Amino acid sequence: MAKILIIGCGVIGMALGNVLSGKGHQVTGLRRNPPVSDANTFKFITADIQSRKDIESLDSDFDTLFFIVSPDERSENNYRNLYETGLNHLLARYSQANKTKWFFVSSTSVYSQTEGEWVNEASLAEPDNVCSQVIRQAELRLIETSPKHTVVRFSGIYGPGREHLLRMAQQSPAIQKSPPYYTNRIHQDDCVAVLAFLLEQHLAGVTMESCYLATDDNPAPMWEVITWLTQQMNCNPPVEKTVGTVCSMNKRCDNSKLKALGYQFKYPGFRHGYLELIQ
Repeated sequence: MAKILIIGCGVIGMALGNVLSGKGHQVTGLRRNPPVSDANTFKFITADIQSRKDIESLDSDFDTLFFIVSPDERSENNYRNLYETGLNHLLARYSQANKTKWFFVSSTSVYSQTEGEWVNEASLAEPDNVCSQVIRQAELRLIETSPKHTVVRFSGIYGPGREHLLRMAQQSPAIQKSPPYYTNRIHQDDCVAVLAFLLEQHLAGVTMESCYLATDDNPAPMWEVITWLTQQMNCNPPVEKTVGTVCSMNKRCDNSKLKALGYQFKYPGFRHGYLELIQ
């Protein structure tokens, strides 16, 4: 069994810790403010990755590290604090002798394609947004440290507590219909399952790629998604919005590499996941 450190135990990190602990792994979660509930099956360390002193005091013999951080707010300073300062402190602690396997949770926001193109792990990733640029630089920094590490790029996460599109659909929103504006999603349960699956592959000795794109099987036009949601909730349909031909981050994400590795999605399309949320 592996000795695992999860950096950033939000909803996904907490669920992952419980899953891995249930499989017999020795799991430790790192948070600035650990939960007081005893519902979790693994232990926590109170630490801030922005503090070199905090990181230097951690055990150095973890086999696996999951980096699943979430900035307090979407600002350049907050992103740099985590993805530059924090990451550098952790790399200094855990890259010695190349012993610790990293799984780095990233985002499909590192792609800046605007015309509905299909993108995969080999596609150009040169984001325009400064926060996404910081994430992309962190990816490169990690892989340069060792190509054995794995970046996992999640698309738009939804699930209990992440119901933005449901709220949007209830407001009869103005949505672009033509040209189609594509949206890519992954249910948060699949986020947890993907990370646990990748760990299993690593421990089984399977050759891993340095990057996997984690998104469901069904990138779909936002118009189609919102229209379907309004029908399920008996809301007024969306209003067609007239726009230009160029839209920010309009792309279709390809999960073929992850599925070829053997992962099967619990929620392969938005209808599967959102119908459960609505019901």
